[in-house]
Amino acid sequence: MQLFPCPFCGPRDETEFHYGGDAGNARPDGAEVPIERWANYLYLRANPKGTAREIWVHTSCGEFFVMERDSVTHKVLSSTALGGERAA
Repeated sequence: MQLFPCPFCGPRDETEFHYGGDAGNARPDGAEVPIERWANYLYLRANPKGTAREIWVHTSCGEFFVMERDSVTHKVLSSTALGGERAA
């Protein structure tokens, strides 16, 4: 079991969290977006080893936040509320 740091509630069991996607993957804007651009948004991702920035939600408090973690070791490097607060 792994502990994830919620910026609002502190360290909690990983089962209390839900992955929301890569941080910085901006959704295409507008109805007239070419199908290729939608496909790139939905399916094409870089998957480098090392630091990953991800959106997570803590299902207990309902807050979304950005977590940086190492994709090889799964060590959590930081946890930041979308409003800018840092986790302890």
